Amino acid sequence: MTTADTSLAPRIALVGATGAVGGTLLDILEDHGSPYRALHLIASVRSAGREIRAGGLDRPVRDLAGFDFRRADVAFFFAGAEVSRRWAPLAAAAGTLVVDGSSAFRLTEDVPLVVPGINGALLDRRPAVGLVALPGAGATALARVLAPIVRRWTVRKVVVSTYQPASEAGHAGVEELQEGTRIRLQDPEAPLPAEVFSPPLAFDVQSGTWAGAEPGRAAGGTWAGPPEDGFTEQERGLLEETRRVLGLPGLDLTATCVRVPVAHGQCAAVWVDCALAVDRGALIAALRSAPGVTVHDGAGHATLTPAMPTPATLDDPDRVHVSRIRLSPAGPNGPTGFWLWLVADNLRSGAALGAFQVLGELAARGTL
Repeated sequence: MTTADTSLAPRIALVGATGAVGGTLLDILEDHGSPYRALHLIASVRSAGREIRAGGLDRPVRDLAGFDFRRADVAFFFAGAEVSRRWAPLAAAAGTLVVDGSSAFRLTEDVPLVVPGINGALLDRRPAVGLVALPGAGATALARVLAPIVRRWTVRKVVVSTYQPASEAGHAGVEELQEGTRIRLQDPEAPLPAEVFSPPLAFDVQSGTWAGAEPGRAAGGTWAGPPEDGFTEQERGLLEETRRVLGLPGLDLTATCVRVPVAHGQCAAVWVDCALAVDRGALIAALRSAPGVTVHDGAGHATLTPAMPTPATLDDPDRVHVSRIRLSPAGPNGPTGFWLWLVADNLRSGAALGAFQVLGELAARGTL
């Protein structure tokens, strides 16, 4: 983005500018080159005074506690739920429209939960509370894939297993994974750092007890015992957020969320059962027509191929990538169920790009 001397260009505040998602959003703003009147970079007092290069300038990072939100038209919050609960309502009360990337308001009834391209019409009017929420990266990717299927075949049940990276705990999560990997390779018996992930994530996978770190938060989450139903906060969030985005409060969806020793990029194995028989060609066409979705399908679609996307090989991090589309054996009326594999960049397409697209939707509708 570039500075523009026009009242039509927004004044932007970015809370969590030094975090993983905040930095990714700055990259997207640069990539698209849209004009703004002002760009305020905001973080905790620990980061205040640093400088970040943005829009061709070295810009100072300001302390959140001392910032006057009347200086911004829109504020992006990527600093975790605790910060958002405290400061986002204050920013909204100052007249700033808040786009929040934390879990703080995702299930709040009067706060729209938006994925542009699916339910952007929720932004036809400025939210009365001055807040717009973004779903988590997993729900964003899943909703993009399910939306055209729901419209065409009526979904009866969805079963999801997600494989989530260390960067969902921010820079600290990635750094701890990298340090733990280095230590383990040098000395298999040495103790590993475990401030963000406990037990350590290096050379391991975790499911069932991680309470859920949030994109953009510098510190990790905490361990929590399972609730009565046995599902974690992340698993329950994936269910409820996907339901809200698709407008299907009764959607039968169940999930298992697993943390894996990968720095960036999330994956999911998704089983979908529909009320109507599914034609594979029509399914691929529907997925290819979905905004932000790329389908990888060729002669080797039923097996692993070098072209199958992985977190390390995504050719376009702004899109959700779908492959391994496999129909179940046909019943008396034809196949109704199918598997697919999806891969997405959790920082870019899963979080920061959604925030940027919300800004575009607001500007296009004149509701900013």
